[in-house]
Amino acid sequence: MKLLLVEDDLAMAQALQLALERRGFDMAVAHNGSDALQQLRNQPPDLALLDLTIPGLDGLQVLHRARAEGIRVPIVVLTARGAVGDRVLGLNAGADDYLAKPFDLDELEARIRALLRRTAGNESEELACGALTLEVASGAFYLDGRVFDVTPREQALLKALIARPGHAVPKEKLFRVVFPMETDIQFEAIEVVAYRLRKKLTGSGVSLITLRGLGYLLRSDPAEGA
Repeated sequence: MKLLLVEDDLAMAQALQLALERRGFDMAVAHNGSDALQQLRNQPPDLALLDLTIPGLDGLQVLHRARAEGIRVPIVVLTARGAVGDRVLGLNAGADDYLAKPFDLDELEARIRALLRRTAGNESEELACGALTLEVASGAFYLDGRVFDVTPREQALLKALIARPGHAVPKEKLFRVVFPMETDIQFEAIEVVAYRLRKKLTGSGVSLITLRGLGYLLRSDPAEGA
């Protein structure tokens, strides 16, 4: 699932991007209203997280223009403006939900997933690659219907890959997801996590592939004789 984060505070944007990537979301970031609107038009995400106090077009202007143009991407407003009047303005402008800063990350994730379920009209959500499935709500992996035991770092890596099966995910992005804010970890450590995960997937019909210069991808292998 791809999220667009619109936040002009660079430190806040980076911290939130890393935290949400670790929870399995594919993140795009915009730091001003004009860039946000362009991404909503040209590369629409599954959901957008929008700060109201951004430079250029502010959040309310982005909301008004997006809805006027028929852009139906679900939008959660994130802002320090906590007054009831500000919440009403945001919702009337077309926001689907509203969360005042500072917020709890678990609550934000719960609201994102609930809104995505409502939008899809589906209360249960799974991501899959062959026989491997991720139950999004719980974060649990299953292989052929049985619990697939992974460490927290393997889980973080696998979540990022199963979100885009068959597509390469850059090693640098995966490193940030698996080792967020850990400055004492060597970059090569991501290869160790990938190696261990690849061994666990051996014989499952799902492969973790290394693409030199590009990163890693997860793919479902065709059945023998097919």
